[in-house]
Amino acid sequence: MKHKAGVIFLIILISLPIQLSAQDSNPDVDDWEDFRTELYVRGDQTIIISAGTVFPLIFLNNGKKLEMNFTPPVGGSGSFAYNYYLTSNLFFGGEIAIQFMPSIRNDTLFIVPLGARIGYQFLFGKIEIPISAGFGMSWQRFLNAGYYGIYARGGLGVYFRATTGWSFGLTTNWYWIPQWTNDSERNVDGHMLDLLLSARYHF
Repeated sequence: MKHKAGVIFLIILISLPIQLSAQDSNPDVDDWEDFRTELYVRGDQTIIISAGTVFPLIFLNNGKKLEMNFTPPVGGSGSFAYNYYLTSNLFFGGEIAIQFMPSIRNDTLFIVPLGARIGYQFLFGKIEIPISAGFGMSWQRFLNAGYYGIYARGGLGVYFRATTGWSFGLTTNWYWIPQWTNDSERNVDGHMLDLLLSARYHF
């Protein structure tokens, strides 16, 4: 009797790791429920697609405010960006955007910024708050006049990580887009703010 009990105990002991392994491989277990910010590691990447509106804020000529010729003072904006993560918080990458703003006479100003970006991301569970800055070159077109210059941007976003692959949220950016010429009396510094709906793909 004692011998049979020992054999049964030995069989249970051997089969225990097999049972545990079967539980670990259970397809019904959702790893996403055990979300951790450590999912961001060096080498992670994101692609961000955004679309929304842009608001011309103020145009300055040597510190003096210029009359704005945009009515209503709103236009359209879209952007495409790429991030590469150095840590779970720090990232860098590139960006391109297009902005258009109609004037009083129904003419349209087009601006295309293209540059590099760097940022830091705060993580609170599935809420992600990236702060970023961009700098590069911009192409501007209004009627038959064109201009090629620099731009600088600062931005803030709030995202919800809906799945392991996608997060969705809002982004706002302040743009400084100057037009500098050989005649300093004609220099213009444009300041604009956009508000965008954004989707990020994580890979």
